[in-house]
Amino acid sequence: MLERLRHGDVGQLAPKIVAGALVAFAILYVVVITQPPPEIGNGGWRNTTFGSAIHDPGSFLQILLDAITFAGLLFIVASGFSLIFGLMRVVNMAHGSFYLLAGYIAYEIQQQMTGEGFAIAGTDVNTWEWVLPMLVAAGCVAVVGLLVQQLLLSWNQGQDLRQALITIAVSVIIADQVIAHFPRTGVFQAGGGNAVSMTWPGWTERRVDLELWGVQYSLARLAMLALGVAVGIALWLWLYRTKTGMVIRAGVDDQQMTASLGINIHRTFAIAFVVGAALAAMGGTVGASQGVVGSGQDTQWLLNSLVVVIVGGMGSLLGAAAGSVLYALVLTFSAAYLPLSATQYSIVLTFGLLAFVLAFRPQGLFGRAG
Repeated sequence: MLERLRHGDVGQLAPKIVAGALVAFAILYVVVITQPPPEIGNGGWRNTTFGSAIHDPGSFLQILLDAITFAGLLFIVASGFSLIFGLMRVVNMAHGSFYLLAGYIAYEIQQQMTGEGFAIAGTDVNTWEWVLPMLVAAGCVAVVGLLVQQLLLSWNQGQDLRQALITIAVSVIIADQVIAHFPRTGVFQAGGGNAVSMTWPGWTERRVDLELWGVQYSLARLAMLALGVAVGIALWLWLYRTKTGMVIRAGVDDQQMTASLGINIHRTFAIAFVVGAALAAMGGTVGASQGVVGSGQDTQWLLNSLVVVIVGGMGSLLGAAAGSVLYALVLTFSAAYLPLSATQYSIVLTFGLLAFVLAFRPQGLFGRAG
């Protein structure tokens, strides 16, 4: 053992020790070290928006639930991107635009169904007036995805650069058309562009008493998590328990052999692309219900999906789930627990997560090497 340590194992072990120490410090910082904000000024490096988990367990639980439920939305969107990019190896840079387009379509349909203005009270929206807009938006975006795949991508399968350039052009066109034509009612300015907001069917106002440290949590956020879990189970059953899913996985591993068996691999890949686009649309509807959807969020959600897939590993459904949870935890906790004078740097830690994972697992947490 000592001989191995002398011949270089120490050099390989040192980064892991440093990484482990950083993770341990981050946990201790949140759980024990941090302090509530001072009465005057920003305080020191220990003063954050909330006190430590020991000092303020209710806020800690609230933030933890925010992260986990946000991971549900991340997974809905990123699982579609993982299916298209990670599994099929199609570089779809228009995934964020599918998210954006669906949010506007769903909003417009809900407006027509309720006959209300921009800010609709949850009590004025029933479940059908939320589910139907989501289904219609998913169907419309699925058709757009099918057209993009059949007309623009199917003839250059395997040409990553060409596919990236084509889908970037599609993304720009969709984003510009959305800004030009939607919404026809209820426009307001948010972040410098037109934005819309869906309304949950009465769930936002309802709170679930967790009977733990007095925390009452939003039913809408829990519904968002439940949808993410349902999507994950449905995708797993489809990919691993149906003939179509097995053909998709076989086609990715060896497309020529799969095609030689008489299977129409192009039709199968088109189905997978349509499902991925529909998942982006479903995420757009949920995202519009949770906050607002507006210009600029297409690039943000494309970036979110990229980070999740790279962290979790390309082509892995479990990796997409793990990447969503890790990304959501880092994003949410860094915004809440960084020192008050440094909260603007919270986004940097998300890229720190990316660098941290790639340094030890270049293929991602659950990706396959090579």
